[in-house]
Amino acid sequence: MAGVSTIRNIISELRHAIPKENLKNHITLRYIVGEFRKYQTTDEQLCKAKEEMKFMAETYLCYLKSSRLCQQIHHDFHGKGERTIEETAKMVGFKLPHDPK
Repeated sequence: MAGVSTIRNIISELRHAIPKENLKNHITLRYIVGEFRKYQTTDEQLCKAKEEMKFMAETYLCYLKSSRLCQQIHHDFHGKGERTIEETAKMVGFKLPHDPK
């Protein structure tokens, strides 16, 4: 059932990528679900296309996660003008020596 968890993760990432739209009827989600159903097999069938579909789904999931994380990192660390030493230290997870612990 690795396909079910993969498609759930893809849907979760699509919700992050398209936050203001209803995903139920979104063309991207319909296409992905359609492709999963197209390559659905039983336990008694050996299907190379299903393995390829699983690989493509996991690759797409990795792309969606990486894109979201890249945007988040860019937003967090993109230059917002001059920062104080304290702000810079907090941004990278350090405390200045005179701060109480």
